Amino acid sequence: MGRCSALLKTFSLPGLALLLAGCSANPIYTTTGIVLSNYAESEATPYVLQMSDTEMACALGEGTDPLIYSFSRVTSAPDTTGSLLMLLAANCSEYRAWEAELNYLRAEYNDNIPAARDARESAKRLHARTAERRYNSYRRAMAAYDFDPAAEPLECPFLFTDQDELTFLLGLLTGMQAIVNDASSGALAGVPRNIAPRAERAAQCVENDKWGGLPNAIRALVWLLLPDTRPELSPDPWQVLDSSREQGVEMGMRASHAVQVVAAETFGRPDVLADAIAHFADADTLLDVSEDYRLVDEVARTIVQFSSDKHWTTNYGYRTPSNFFGKMSPERSNSHVEVMDLDGLL
Repeated sequence: MGRCSALLKTFSLPGLALLLAGCSANPIYTTTGIVLSNYAESEATPYVLQMSDTEMACALGEGTDPLIYSFSRVTSAPDTTGSLLMLLAANCSEYRAWEAELNYLRAEYNDNIPAARDARESAKRLHARTAERRYNSYRRAMAAYDFDPAAEPLECPFLFTDQDELTFLLGLLTGMQAIVNDASSGALAGVPRNIAPRAERAAQCVENDKWGGLPNAIRALVWLLLPDTRPELSPDPWQVLDSSREQGVEMGMRASHAVQVVAAETFGRPDVLADAIAHFADADTLLDVSEDYRLVDEVARTIVQFSSDKHWTTNYGYRTPSNFFGKMSPERSNSHVEVMDLDGLL
């Protein structure tokens, strides 16, 4: 207050009003920022991770991130919560990119060239926006734990809670997704490709079995992208992805399924893709979804569902019918044909 008192004597009446506002408001802003950041990390984040509505969660990210992160102007940047919020915001722009892609495939199926070109350009722009958001999410996650992914030798961060471990792990996965989105945009976002080998190393800082095989799934994806990063005695990446998805089902969080689907699409493995989608659908009847991380499983579902929709739209002109999820064609055994019960309508 001493500094403010001294300055007040040198200002005119209008200047006094502005200075008083600044002197009294800044501490309030700082305190509010700290309170909001702490609340978001301790209460809001666990709540969001338990949600099953992926679109509502992504809307929360888009709407809340500017508010929460704006307090980095008056206090320490809330990178932990900010990483998750930007991750959710990126999901929103990706969902819009997916719809544009399906419009493109549908227009191409119907030989509507102008509509196909327009939808394709829209998808590229949205993938660029998604790549930018995911790159920001990745950088925030690394900053949250003072982790330098390029350090030699590698020094794993201190991750005190399960939420810290998951935030860090999702940050690595989001960085990998940023590369994929940027490639889909035609490199409009300029995401650095060195994220991949750094994510492969950093994934070893988190226990694989504890997180449903996701750390090893990330490593296997990098091994496919950059074969030189694969250790000499490591198993085949596709075998690792198979094992990781099984661990994910056991944990109740099928993020590894999504990684396997992305790998199968990226490297042209329709056999693996069909098997991964079928396995994901079959697991619905067996899975005991983790209550604490339900959102992670639901986001994985959107990725697998979109992959299925792409296949169906490319080959049949429409997205996957709800009762055919897990199948790659409209053909099915007559013994499994569903018949609508009309008794309740009469």
